[in-house]
Amino acid sequence: MNFMNALDISSAGLSAQRSRMNLVAMNLSHMHTTQTPDGGPYRRKQPVFEADPLFRNFRGRLRDALDRELTDVQIPRIVEDQRDFQMIFDPAHPDADEFGYVLMPNVNVAEEMVEMISAKRSYEANVSAVTASHNMALKALEILR
Repeated sequence: MNFMNALDISSAGLSAQRSRMNLVAMNLSHMHTTQTPDGGPYRRKQPVFEADPLFRNFRGRLRDALDRELTDVQIPRIVEDQRDFQMIFDPAHPDADEFGYVLMPNVNVAEEMVEMISAKRSYEANVSAVTASHNMALKALEILR
């Protein structure tokens, strides 16, 4: 694996974790949204991570066996959490039914915070990989002097 491949893989990881963090922020910002354009409360959104071969073309097939196994990460789609909505009793709420219950989004603050911490740690790990690749490249250039 060369220097540029390592950076490509780490940059894909950084991008995926940034997208994950954006979804967490969106979920938290909509945790009280009871009406969406589709009707009904907001549904929590989650990214689907997928391994994507780094080399797909003919040139990639000519690489050695280790390089052919390299993959980066993609988020091909975002899915909605299908768990039930929360039902709370709030007769004063404008969206309350005739019994005073309101359907609230299926967003759990604790779960979103865990997702946020996990995304942050994964992002930091990718930053460390970029830094290590950068330092190795600098050391290689020093050897050539």
